[in-house]
Amino acid sequence: MDESEVRQKAMAGDSDEHAGAQSPAAPRKHTAKAGGGSDPQRSLRVDVVVPCYNYAHLLQECVESVLSQVGVDVRVLILDDASPDDTQAVGMDLSHRDKRVIYRRHEINKGHIATYNEGIDWAESDLFLLLSADDYLLPGALGRSAQLMRDRPSVGFTFGNATISRPDGTTQRFDPIVTNGIKDAMVYSGSEFIRLSGATNIVPTPTAVIRTELQKHVGGYLKELPHAGDMEMWLRLASHADVGFINKDQAVYRRHEANMSLKYYMDDILPDLRQRKKAIEMLFQHAASDVRDDDALRRFLLRELGREAIGQASAAFNRRDTAAAAAIERFSLEVYPEGRNSAAWIRLALKQFVGPRLWGVLNSAYGRAAD
Repeated sequence: MDESEVRQKAMAGDSDEHAGAQSPAAPRKHTAKAGGGSDPQRSLRVDVVVPCYNYAHLLQECVESVLSQVGVDVRVLILDDASPDDTQAVGMDLSHRDKRVIYRRHEINKGHIATYNEGIDWAESDLFLLLSADDYLLPGALGRSAQLMRDRPSVGFTFGNATISRPDGTTQRFDPIVTNGIKDAMVYSGSEFIRLSGATNIVPTPTAVIRTELQKHVGGYLKELPHAGDMEMWLRLASHADVGFINKDQAVYRRHEANMSLKYYMDDILPDLRQRKKAIEMLFQHAASDVRDDDALRRFLLRELGREAIGQASAAFNRRDTAAAAAIERFSLEVYPEGRNSAAWIRLALKQFVGPRLWGVLNSAYGRAAD
């Protein structure tokens, strides 16, 4: 998986309660044409675009996980972004063995944004999924999504739970939302989803099945957002349509671990926060008109981002990366000036006042209660 690592809501540092935020205005709804055309029993067609760069050793597993899906008519569109490994041989072999697989190769590397958008242009079936070649679907995933979207024409895209596969071979189930009380599926209005998501990406990308008609209507990924394009896309789609959640494990995605060194906060966390700020700004240029004009929603998203930034600044301080803590704190106040009145910011200011060494002593003496 490329830039679309799912960021969990829980932060390593301090956090604030999210009480008191008003729900954003409901966006204009998109309603799809009746699925299946004149035959309501026809299986929905799904185009699964598989962008691939240097994942020849994983490509077959990915493609076979799509071909084995039941209850839908699938087509696999492999986009090889000029991989220097054996992707071409594997892709051509897969296309020769199954007519549902089509392989296309770039002569020069175009990058993931251009490749994703080429896949969107290529797709022509009822539903659409971008599935990175290092991820794969679990049995029944597409059938569950297709059934929900057939039953609920107002749903523009669905997503679900995923299994995280780590480099050390261990796995972890990722449930992107609190699913207490949800049996098999749930439909959120666009505004409910936007508020649930806030200023982060809660959608495991290999689980996101989108109506092709809607995807083409809202357009492709933005070149200005190489590291937060997924987040902006889900929010943009939700500004046009309802969102379905499948309370099942839908896919496996491989998490590429970040380097948790002192430089991590300055080199990764701060740029990520800045990209998400840019994503929010771009959302209000490309969303449905109701969202573009919703100043309350804009403030809500920036407030959520600012609160997370304060927590990340606190986490950096806890690791004694005081320079990063100060830089992230400045960013938090840039997007959420009112944050200086929050309990989390006051705790951070207190920690900075006493200094990392004394704060560490206090934490040790009081069993981290001071944090």
